[in-house]
Amino acid sequence: MADHQTEEQQVEAIKAFWQDNGNSIIAGLIIGFAGFIGYGYYKDHKLTSELNVSEAYQDVIALADKDDKAYRAAGDKFVQENADSGYSALTALALAKDAAEHQDWQQAEQYLTTAINNTAETSIKAIAAVRLARVQIQLEQYEQAIATVSKTLPASFKATAEEIKGDALLQQDKVEQARAAYQAAIDASGDNVAPILQMKLDDLAQNIVLSK
Repeated sequence: MADHQTEEQQVEAIKAFWQDNGNSIIAGLIIGFAGFIGYGYYKDHKLTSELNVSEAYQDVIALADKDDKAYRAAGDKFVQENADSGYSALTALALAKDAAEHQDWQQAEQYLTTAINNTAETSIKAIAAVRLARVQIQLEQYEQAIATVSKTLPASFKATAEEIKGDALLQQDKVEQARAAYQAAIDASGDNVAPILQMKLDDLAQNIVLSK
């Protein structure tokens, strides 16, 4: 992932993978364990349980464009009851997006923290982390935002992390440091520099010249 413009695409790809393959993965795992403990028990308990989680996740997501209040309530309940499921973090991400669209930054912060805590998937953790940092900037938690993206992230997130650092530094009037962060983001982007990122650096450089 070269920059934040591809985050949503990556989330959708992961969601699609789980939707298309989640049930077969679950079934395969259960069948694999069957020889050790007994297929009957797993068929009646574990498999049914996991398939129910998958169906419940689909039911929650289906509410997203229908009823905001019901969607949030169902989403909250799902996340609380299925913290150990791979669907939990995806649901928390979706709820965070909804909260951000309503500019409920504190709620978005909570959902994103939940997403990070409820998954072992590196990509999901990274996506949640960069979104959390942006939310922290909205909450004027600038140092926290920098700390959030300064933690170990996949190399493909470096450009996004540096841009967020630049945004947080600029909000603190640390102009030279912000410019260095934006330049680092551009360097990490290679041939995929986002126009808005280049604009941030150009505007900042111009303002520095005019202030002298």
